[in-house]
Amino acid sequence: MKKFMPPAVDYLLTMLSVRADRARTAPSRGASAVEWVIITAIVAGLAITIAAVISAGVDAKTEQIKGSFGGGGAK
Repeated sequence: MKKFMPPAVDYLLTMLSVRADRARTAPSRGASAVEWVIITAIVAGLAITIAAVISAGVDAKTEQIKGSFGGGGAK
């Protein structure tokens, strides 16, 4: 014998069951999330590498400019 439940609770349980079943049978969703994580990691790595190269270039150019002044005329 089934226990009586208010219609809203019965509807909620049915909807949760459908969503859980859909989540279990959708293999592309998990793969898609993993692909996005990998793509994001690659893009972040490239951004960090490019920032380091630019920073090194700016530092080298700064030192070159400082060296060309030969003390800047300070006495």
